[in-house]
Amino acid sequence: MILEKQDAVYAATKLMKYFKDFGRIDDYFRARKIERVKNIPVPLPGFGLEDDMFQSYDMHPEDMNFSVIQMQSKTFDTLLEMTASFSPDENPGKTLKLIVKETNTNKIVGFIRFGSPLINSKPRNDYLGGVPDLGIFNKRAIMGFNIVPIQPFGYNYLGGKLLAAICCSHASREMLNQKYDTEFCLFETTSLYGNIKGMSMYDGMRPYLRYKGDTQSKFLLTLGEDIYFELRDWFEERNDGEPLIRNGVSSRKLKYQTKMIGTIKSSLKEHDTKAYELFSNAMNVAGEVTTQKRFYMSEYGYSNVKDVLLGKTDKLERAENFERFELDNVIRWWKKHATKRYNKMIAEKKVRKDLEVWNQHTMNKIDIIR
Repeated sequence: MILEKQDAVYAATKLMKYFKDFGRIDDYFRARKIERVKNIPVPLPGFGLEDDMFQSYDMHPEDMNFSVIQMQSKTFDTLLEMTASFSPDENPGKTLKLIVKETNTNKIVGFIRFGSPLINSKPRNDYLGGVPDLGIFNKRAIMGFNIVPIQPFGYNYLGGKLLAAICCSHASREMLNQKYDTEFCLFETTSLYGNIKGMSMYDGMRPYLRYKGDTQSKFLLTLGEDIYFELRDWFEERNDGEPLIRNGVSSRKLKYQTKMIGTIKSSLKEHDTKAYELFSNAMNVAGEVTTQKRFYMSEYGYSNVKDVLLGKTDKLERAENFERFELDNVIRWWKKHATKRYNKMIAEKKVRKDLEVWNQHTMNKIDIIR
């Protein structure tokens, strides 16, 4: 498909203007979040989903207990949207959605969404000594895409570390095993903000999570819903009503975006070399907004995970610390660290008590990096 010159210039200008607004990754996150929550209504007191969220900030960590519950409904997606700074998109492949509840109050303290690992990762390849057989790897490995504590539970009690440790627990692993009829032995996740923040809630979590290096891939940010659907429909009108990417393919939105940009480049290259160079350079600059992310792994207390992932054996062997990954021990580990944090917040009079949820009234008040 080759666009007319004026159409190619129009589409190129629209995309360049969109990406120009984002100097840093957190600028992009805020714009995406505002776009997605601006239509979430503010409920009447006592009738909102936020009433299911933990708000008992006089409770000491030692007095807390937790349960991990699967949730498949749209309610999970809505609650996550209200809580997370980053607006999550669904990924193709595996998925398991969990909520974590404090059992004394029966209130939610956070959300976990597992999914299929990224196809390629330099820190993973360095760990394994090369690119693994994806047929074997994808049966044994899982990724944490969303690990999001309620705020200020995360701030007051190191709630992010609690959820991350639960991701590495045998309780979560067994839920995954049961759903996919396999035996997982590797958990992966990445920091959200990369090198902007300089640290991650996953640091200081041995033996559960270990830092394995920084990702190195650069990619163009995904378009927001408004501009994506506007341009998609615009392209289809000029393509005799036919979609640029057929229905049913995985990662369709990303592939559609890539196809639109490729079409613009091809059209400009044919009509106007200078405009082509300007647009190509603008897209390269936009790709610089993405940052390297810190990459973490857990072997769930097994000693021979590398051999299993490389296809040298099918039988997993337990390491000496295998029992430390039981849920009770994970929670006990968290209580020790959360107690130190909570006592410090009390002593410094820094305990926060106001629930932070994203909606049309709060979207310009909440810090995107928390």
